[in-house]
Amino acid sequence: MRPPCAARVEQHFNSRMNVFYEESGSLRAASVIEDNNTSLQVQTQHGKRAKVKAAAVLLRFEHHSLNEFMEQARVVADEIEPGFLWEACGESEFSFDALAEEYFGHQPKAEEAAGLLMRLQATPTHFYKKGKGRYKPAPPEALKAALASIERKRRQAQLQAEYVQSLLRYELPDAFKPILKQLLYKPDRNLVETKAVEEVCSQLKISVPQLFEKCGALESTREYHQGRFLFEHFPRGADFDDALDAVQPEDSAPADVEAFSIDDVTTTEIDDAFSVNELDNGHWQVGVHISAPALGIEEGSALDAEAHKRMSTVYFPGGKITMLPESVIDRFTLAEGRECPVLSMYVEVDSDLQAVSTRSAIERVRIARNLHHNVLDVEFDEQAAQTGSAEFEFGEQLLFLYRFAGKLERARGQNENRMPRADYSFYVEDDHVRIEPRKRGSPIDKVVSELMILVNSKWAQLLAESKLPGLFRTQASGKVKMSTVAAPHEGLGVNQYIWASSPLRRYADLVNQRQLISVLRGAEPAFAPSDENLFEIMRSFELAYDAYAEFQRTMERYWCLRWLLQEQVTEITAEVIRDDLVRFETLPLVCRAHSLPPLSPGERVEVSVSDVDLIEIMVRCEYKKTLEPSQITA
Repeated sequence: MRPPCAARVEQHFNSRMNVFYEESGSLRAASVIEDNNTSLQVQTQHGKRAKVKAAAVLLRFEHHSLNEFMEQARVVADEIEPGFLWEACGESEFSFDALAEEYFGHQPKAEEAAGLLMRLQATPTHFYKKGKGRYKPAPPEALKAALASIERKRRQAQLQAEYVQSLLRYELPDAFKPILKQLLYKPDRNLVETKAVEEVCSQLKISVPQLFEKCGALESTREYHQGRFLFEHFPRGADFDDALDAVQPEDSAPADVEAFSIDDVTTTEIDDAFSVNELDNGHWQVGVHISAPALGIEEGSALDAEAHKRMSTVYFPGGKITMLPESVIDRFTLAEGRECPVLSMYVEVDSDLQAVSTRSAIERVRIARNLHHNVLDVEFDEQAAQTGSAEFEFGEQLLFLYRFAGKLERARGQNENRMPRADYSFYVEDDHVRIEPRKRGSPIDKVVSELMILVNSKWAQLLAESKLPGLFRTQASGKVKMSTVAAPHEGLGVNQYIWASSPLRRYADLVNQRQLISVLRGAEPAFAPSDENLFEIMRSFELAYDAYAEFQRTMERYWCLRWLLQEQVTEITAEVIRDDLVRFETLPLVCRAHSLPPLSPGERVEVSVSDVDLIEIMVRCEYKKTLEPSQITA
């Protein structure tokens, strides 16, 4: 059935029949080619043929030009003020043709009716569509809210445009300063500031940090990367509450030994120390002494909760974020000249360097010296180890430990002659970086690593035999994981293994130390078998430890690139890993070398470096030539 207005409008036109209809929410005009009652074949104003349902037709009219009709209808629509129309139509539902006759004061022309319909359709804030050609005025409160929303969006659009213009001039608006970190690291796309930043970055084809760097909003690229990590993992800052402190440990018996530690010169969290003493029966007693903060950090205390939240010390070139406050570290670190509370393991070693027996004790031990890698690596090198030269401090003890470590390594089925990899130490002062190589597998490394494997495997055995859970490290089929139940670690060649030798740095070690202390004291353990809290600690520790390790790798790569710029390096030697992947020879840096020819892994090449990007932490590396052995630089 035709709309009432359509019948009246038809009387004014005597030419070809046209229709005004709705399709997919849009109002269109077309000329009728064939009327099949329920549907019509039409030709649109753009010359295309289409099929239109008769039920979609709102007006039928005769007119000489569809384009002219639509233009006249748009003029009518633009002249209608929606607020006045809303006030005039009352509160009830209405049809557009009835409102058109009342609004114009006469039987409307087709373009007038179409124009009013266009205005109704285009103003959903004022009029709710209720059916074909029918509408209802929006309630006053709803209209007020809708208009307020439109005004708010208008002001936001104007503000966004102002922000965009400022950013295009590389000027940071004041409103951005309080939310700069959020815009950098976790932008809220509902914020007008975020929308402005995204628009500018799209126009300039640069990243958000690159834009802020050009605006002078980044203190440095270093602070940008460290800031991202802190924003994600330490949103309230990395400082400790001044009230956090450990309790004074109960007094324990002093050990009749003098111990020494081996660490990097920058280390403040000294967890482990060693002692060597000859016994009356001609055997030797090797002592491994581990700092015992578990004696002073009460489970469930505020200090314990903070350590639990952090899970580990975070290391990165030029700095660290400790798991424990400095005051607590200072109380338990194995600093020379002090008598420190420790958890000790003693191994009786016979003349064939066989471990005869082991025992563990909670005690105090005097730390005679803190020895450092930078000195020992020179004095206690491979030659000194092989010739038995002991012309350095604690030389005799270290030579004995080296021989004992070799015995332990062979007992685990490890290859003493495997090729050692280079390790690197980063030293950052006033944004100047030194990257110094250390050959991994030196005599000192062997001593420390073998004694740590020994103590951690023996203490894992102690927990397993006591039928207590812990945070064990296991490896099967090449996959390393944590478990609350003891299992073999195939890579190390031991039947069970835990981390218990770094309780000042890792929460897992602190947890395991509590379990060990309960065994030695015959006390109730902190965690019983199948304790859900221990599972939660294990999961949280793995997540945090992986995230911290990734951050350390990121910052080491960053400082490698800084070193390239600092030293103005444009060419460097590298070793082929596989395909086009190469490892720089004097830096712990891996890159893809463009135009690298097919080469075997291990071959050395010279590459050029350019386009260092300290924000994306990228460098362009291009193949220059393959090096003969005589051309390889040391």
